[in-house]
Amino acid sequence: MIRDPSAKTPAKAAPKKKAAPKAVPAKAAKISAADAAKVPAGRKGIIAVAPPSFRRERALIKRGVWPVAGCDEAGRGPLAGPVVAAAVILDPDRIPRGIDDSKRLTAEEREKLFDKICATAQVSVAVASPARIDRDNILRASLWALKRAVVALPEAPRHVFVDGRDRLDTACDCEAVIGGDGIVLSIAAASIVAKVTRDRLMCALAQDCPGYGFEQHKGYAVPEHLDALDRLGPSIHHRSFFAPVAAARAKHMPWTVEPVHDLFSVTEVEVQVEASVEIDASVNL
Repeated sequence: MIRDPSAKTPAKAAPKKKAAPKAVPAKAAKISAADAAKVPAGRKGIIAVAPPSFRRERALIKRGVWPVAGCDEAGRGPLAGPVVAAAVILDPDRIPRGIDDSKRLTAEEREKLFDKICATAQVSVAVASPARIDRDNILRASLWALKRAVVALPEAPRHVFVDGRDRLDTACDCEAVIGGDGIVLSIAAASIVAKVTRDRLMCALAQDCPGYGFEQHKGYAVPEHLDALDRLGPSIHHRSFFAPVAAARAKHMPWTVEPVHDLFSVTEVEVQVEASVEIDASVNL
């Protein structure tokens, strides 16, 4: 068979490119099979959160700054009970294992760490009562308690880390760390001390004022607490100006609620003009 030289030769198909392997994140590549096996069934894919570290404290120690304290409070949000603040100076050579943000720990873990922290570190606690919260507002009362806790430490710190946005008016340098209880180990230790101390106080208040369930919800606005508040009215341990408490007080003790005057209401005012000061509009001024 003679091939026509004018016929076009069919073009060869371009070779298919192999798909590039997906990049594996560096952090994920470091996870060993043994670590993966420790993840409970049904909880695969949960992102692990790094625990707080002693890195910032050690950086200050290398610069010759010591003691370094961390402070935190517990109980800003509840409707009842005090705000409890704690300050802690950890011993760099005797740091208990397992310290973390108190919210990430179980009650049993917090109790065990509380005993270890108190046995190895310098610890102080200060309490702002509901009366102070009513008088000053919750933010000022919390900052007052935090400062009192720092001042009450057995050894005056040269640097203080505090959880949150607000720095404290202390004699030494103070550094506010947002989310500090999950970042700075000293703050995390203080969060545990403050939380355990307040929980114990609320259990004691439950004996003094039964029926509210303080030992269960620790004064937070859970449905059981709101129902008891509506049924029994507020106790002396409730914060008067928090909205649910104020509503219960108006229902059960209306005589204690001061009437609020509407600043935008229009009232008729009679104006009397004496004849001696009347002005004749026809006079040219």
